[in-house]
Amino acid sequence: DPPTGGDGRLTVADGTTVDAGGAAYLATHLRGLRAGARNTLTVAAGDLIGGSPFLSGLFRDEPSVESLNALGLDVSSVGNHEFDDGVPELLRMQFGGCHPLDGCFDADGYGGADFSWLAANVVYKAGNAAGMRPGRTVLPPTWVKRVRGIPVGFIGMTLEGTPELVAQAGIRDVEFKDEVVTANAAARRLRHRGVEAIVVLLHEGGLPPAGAAFDYACNAGGAAALSGPIVEIAKGLSPAIDLVVTGHTHQPYVCDIPDATGRSRYVTSAASYGRVITETNLLLSRRTRDVIRRSVTSTNHAVTRDVGLATDIQAIIDKWKALSAPIANRTVGSITADITRSITRNAESSLADLIADAQLAATAAAADGGAQMAFMNPGGVRADLTFAGSPAGEGDGVVTYGESFTVQPFGNLLVSMDLTGAQVETMLEQQWTTQTDGSVRFLHMGVSAGVTYSWSAAGAVGDKVDPATIRLNGVVLDPAATYRVTVNSFLADGGDGFLVLKDGLNRVGGGGDLDAFNAYLAANAPVTGPTPNRVTPLP
Repeated sequence: DPPTGGDGRLTVADGTTVDAGGAAYLATHLRGLRAGARNTLTVAAGDLIGGSPFLSGLFRDEPSVESLNALGLDVSSVGNHEFDDGVPELLRMQFGGCHPLDGCFDADGYGGADFSWLAANVVYKAGNAAGMRPGRTVLPPTWVKRVRGIPVGFIGMTLEGTPELVAQAGIRDVEFKDEVVTANAAARRLRHRGVEAIVVLLHEGGLPPAGAAFDYACNAGGAAALSGPIVEIAKGLSPAIDLVVTGHTHQPYVCDIPDATGRSRYVTSAASYGRVITETNLLLSRRTRDVIRRSVTSTNHAVTRDVGLATDIQAIIDKWKALSAPIANRTVGSITADITRSITRNAESSLADLIADAQLAATAAAADGGAQMAFMNPGGVRADLTFAGSPAGEGDGVVTYGESFTVQPFGNLLVSMDLTGAQVETMLEQQWTTQTDGSVRFLHMGVSAGVTYSWSAAGAVGDKVDPATIRLNGVVLDPAATYRVTVNSFLADGGDGFLVLKDGLNRVGGGGDLDAFNAYLAANAPVTGPTPNRVTPLP
């Protein structure tokens, strides 16, 4: 379905926004771009499944793959979300078969993906439970397509930091290798096979300047106005690699970051939520069998909704809607106004705080964990709760199961644990981490009612929170005292870099995070989102 709220808007050159996205619109735009072109390939850079809205997530993302098959996707890298449910589930998504617990969702069963997922930097560890040879990739590292007799090779990878972003249970048997080292080795192997035209599909990305338009171009050679991990990665990639298609940061850009020999090389990203298509045109030399670099052009196109719907794609959507409707439209609670998340994840949000409140309410009783405070990772909050009613007709202010599922689609369990006051401070400091390119990532946690603290923008990483400001119900936390803290199971495993949570003691499992959220919405209806002022930023 077309994404809603900010997820369904794109910034254009004059600073205004346009509606964008939706698979049936995406198909129409794709088919228009392919029309008249003798040779076209459609590629992606990962996160095609996982963390999905209700319509796909309820059915283990089989609807997404069915739609991508119909869209004509040829090949994609894996992204971190491909590993949300572990390696065995990713293999099922690639090769087919009904879900081992949920069974088949429709009469057709599940035949798998028609496109190839590539995982060049995800390899099995020694002694893995699958019995695979150590060092073998979980899916093919490369894919080669002949275009009028000339082979074109694709290398697919996810970011090396994927283990920080997914639950550990499903990835214990694998390790994630360095992107540059992996890509350069794969490029050498492709060239040994006679492949000279090489494209990297990488689920890692960059950040254009704030407020940049969807067709932002940073083609100023080595002075490209792009920040983030992809800049140094691109500079380190072998000159044999001709194009880099990226993702992960949800940003749109087309940038020329020259390779080590000074030759032009495009690095592109098509934003997120199906709102953008990057069109790259290039020529292949029959003499060298390589990309003619000076021929390459890249342009980002908005997937606007002023075109006709592709009826075959809409039929797929309607099929799954009919199957999901009895669950999707069930009322779970009500709200008084929009309750929004932090899209950039670096600011306190009403919705993340509300989820923390719900998790505290679900685990506060002694028998349920005895929690005194709860915290929520911003990346786990996938959509806003909007007051306006949907086309399903539930009415303004009504929250349906489908809407709450889309907010929290991961199916995490709640975990209550003992942490000292000093460990709570460490956890808060771990909201800031220094990245490989020297930039600082800030993931602002949602905090439950009664928890307050201040942080300083001028403080160094690891020293941004003043311990004297960390209070529970107005009382400063004692560094030596023990407190009961609830987080979801992803965080409890050290996800998003909150490694201190792995040291929590006396763990008690709770119910599902979505169940806790729905119970809170029902018990407190109508809910007004908390004012996001529990945390005070200082200069």
